[in-house]
Amino acid sequence: MLELEVIPERSLGNEQWEFVLGMPLCQAVHILQRYCRVIKTVQFVYSEQVYAPLTTDITLNLTNDGIRLIFDPKSQRLKIIEVGSLSRVKLKYCGKTFASPQVPPTIEQIDQSFGATHPGVYDAALQLFVLNFRGLSFSFPIESKFQPKYAHGLGSLQFPNGAPPIVSKMCIYGGNSLPDARAPPVPVSCFYGSLHLDHLEVLRDSQSGMSTGLRLTLMSEASGVVKISELRKHTVECTAMFGSSCEDILATLGCPSKVFYKAEDKMKIHSPGAHRLVRSRNSDYFYNYFTLGIDVLFDAKTHTVKKFVLHSNFPGHYNFNQYMRCDFRIPVLGDKELTPFREALQGCSHANDNLYITTLSTWNSVQDLLNKPSEKPVVLNRSSSTNTTNPFGSTFCYGYHNLIFEVMPNNHIASVTLYQPTGVHLKS
Repeated sequence: MLELEVIPERSLGNEQWEFVLGMPLCQAVHILQRYCRVIKTVQFVYSEQVYAPLTTDITLNLTNDGIRLIFDPKSQRLKIIEVGSLSRVKLKYCGKTFASPQVPPTIEQIDQSFGATHPGVYDAALQLFVLNFRGLSFSFPIESKFQPKYAHGLGSLQFPNGAPPIVSKMCIYGGNSLPDARAPPVPVSCFYGSLHLDHLEVLRDSQSGMSTGLRLTLMSEASGVVKISELRKHTVECTAMFGSSCEDILATLGCPSKVFYKAEDKMKIHSPGAHRLVRSRNSDYFYNYFTLGIDVLFDAKTHTVKKFVLHSNFPGHYNFNQYMRCDFRIPVLGDKELTPFREALQGCSHANDNLYITTLSTWNSVQDLLNKPSEKPVVLNRSSSTNTTNPFGSTFCYGYHNLIFEVMPNNHIASVTLYQPTGVHLKS
C-alpha cells in the first residue's frame, strides 16, 4: 500500500517520488516506469477523435491505488491530482495520518486534520457534499433527504445511527476552486538541473520566406540557492541558426540529452539526382534535447547545423512522450502571398495572433494561412527494428519553402522540420 503525503495546492508523494502540480506529462510517466514494482497497473486515457485531442484532458489512472492524474491537453502539465478510493492508500497531512484502512476519513477526521474552512457546497445532481480548502477538496456522498436546509456545512447534518459519511474523493489542485483549476507553470522543483523551454519562435526571412533559425526562451534554476523553498527560475533568450557549429549549439542550449547518429536517410529517395543512391562514408548526427522538444541535426563533414526538428508530442504519435511538447510559433506574416491579407488586417489588435502557426494549430488552419502544397504528401510510417509494426499508423509530410509539416490522422501537427537548402548559407 502506498503511503503518501498530501500538500494542498502542490503535490502528492513520498520521500522517493512526488507528483507535483505543473509537472510535465513525461516526468510523471517516468516516475511510473521507474517504480513499476510498487505502482503496478496504469491506464493512459486520451481522445482519439479527429480534431478533438485538445478538448479532452489526458489522464493517467493508477487503478490499483485509486489515483487519477489529470493533465491539461494543451500544455500537457499536471492540473489535478484525484484520489477516488481513499481505502487503498495511506494519506498523511503534516506527518499525521487522516485516511487509511484503519483510519476512515470521516467528517470529524477531516476537520481534526485540516481545521476549519468555509461552509461546504451540496451538489443535488451527484448527491455529493464538497468541502473546500485552498487547493484541496473532499467529496462526501450524502442522500438528498439529509442535505442541509441552510449552508452551515457538514456539521449541521443529521445522519441515521450516528454514522457520518466517509470521503469518497479527494482532489488536489491550484487555486480556490476545483472547477476553475488550471495547470500551473512547470515548478522549478521539476527542472532537475535541465533547461526547459518556455516558447520558441521560428525566424524567417521576410523576402524569401525561408526559415533561418530559432529564437528560444529558456528556463532554468537560478544559481546560488540550496533549499527547495528558495528555488528560483531564471529565464534567458537565445538564438540557434543554420550553419552554427557544435560548439555554438552547446554554448547556447547546453549538453544534449542524447546524441544519435543516423544509420540511413529514408527520405533520400525523394531527393533529385543519382547521388541519392550513393552511401556516405560519414554519418550525420542529431543532438536530442528531450526537455526542449527539439532535435538539431549536424552535417557529418562540416559539423554545422543543417536541420531542426520541433516536436508537438501529441498522443497517438510514434514518438509520443520521448520529448516534452515544444511550444513553437511560426510567423507567416512575411510570406509574399499574404501581402493582400496583411494589408486587410492592418489596425487589428489580434492580427499578429492569427498569423502564427503554433503547436496547437490544425493542418486545415495552416493551409488557410499558407498556399496549399502543390505536390502530394510523402507517407511516413515509422517502425523499430525489434517491432516492425506501428500501432498508430502512418503520418503525412507536406513541404513548404524549407519547412516540412508532419501531420497526424487527427489533423494536428506531429512535428515541424526546418532544413537548410542545399548550397545556401543562412547563418547570420
